[in-house]
Amino acid sequence: MNTEILKANDLKKVAPVFGQLSFDEHEQVVFCNDKDTGLKAIIGIHDTTLGPALGGTRMWNYATEWEALNDVLRLSRGMTFKSAVTGLNLGGGKAVIIGDAKTQKTPELMRKFGEFVESLGGRYITAEDVGMDTADMDTVREVTKHVTGISEHLGGSGNPSPITGYGVYMGMKAAAKFKYGTDSLEGKKVLIQGIGHVGETVLKHVTDEGGKVIIADINQERLEQVRDQYGAVIYSGDDLYTADVDIYAPCALGATINDDTIHKLKADIIAGAANNQLADETIHGRMLQEKGIVYAPDFLINAGGIINVYAELEGYDKPEIMRKTENIYHTTLEILNSAKANQITTHQSALKVAQDRIEKRKAENKK
Repeated sequence: MNTEILKANDLKKVAPVFGQLSFDEHEQVVFCNDKDTGLKAIIGIHDTTLGPALGGTRMWNYATEWEALNDVLRLSRGMTFKSAVTGLNLGGGKAVIIGDAKTQKTPELMRKFGEFVESLGGRYITAEDVGMDTADMDTVREVTKHVTGISEHLGGSGNPSPITGYGVYMGMKAAAKFKYGTDSLEGKKVLIQGIGHVGETVLKHVTDEGGKVIIADINQERLEQVRDQYGAVIYSGDDLYTADVDIYAPCALGATINDDTIHKLKADIIAGAANNQLADETIHGRMLQEKGIVYAPDFLINAGGIINVYAELEGYDKPEIMRKTENIYHTTLEILNSAKANQITTHQSALKVAQDRIEKRKAENKK
């Protein structure tokens, strides 16, 4: 599978879909358009070897359609590996809706999107992501059963963010164990970039353990609210990537680990919830390795959310959800140790586990 990712501003130079480096042998890419509701969406189904493609729907005001396409291809690919490395019988998919979630999202638009999901006959199962919430999934459920993350009173697992955050916290502790010899975060300085529902959960766990949390977000009002509630410190410098911290936790959008930022980083560990944190998985994974920064692979440690919604399909209870999410700690530690033993990057180590599981299933299906 291709591990290089094309930058969004280069997309126009190649064929629209099949020629993109972000296109990693995706099985299906669906473009959804509805004039009446204003819906413009893209659904990416990357791989269904292990099961139906499950992944959230993100609503974002993308600068260009090329940017939206690149995002859905990268995100759906990541979901394949997230499910595979976590041991779930699911494939990878994702959807993006182009627009401002605060001003353009309507029940009619969500129902129309749900109709497109329904038309895929269960090959893609949606859930919430950036710009979405549980109520939106409840609306989608009115027109399709192929949706997870619905309200608990409707029989669903509810908002997956707390479980996602807990999984990131488990991965962070495993990375600390690998780096420092102890998984205690007491006294550690942790910079959390992005204080949404997931980032706040990570903050709470770290704070409860005695960690010193610094927070950064584009929403100043949100920063002040979280500061007052948890006693966190708002980052006030000019460049957060130069902050003198032990752990950097990117919990907003991806690609914050890139040519410009890696040289500035002073953190020992990168462990956050954002998807696709490495702008280039190969180059930047190797640069982190050479710099001695421990990178906890994002598609592994942020898998708590999909573990949570998977419960709706498999019917397991909350204690089992927590058990599976806590296991992220052990899996992360195994992958970090394997990377060290095999002298490969931690991303390559996690990717190999995921790809081996997929290839094994393909071989079984041919028998």
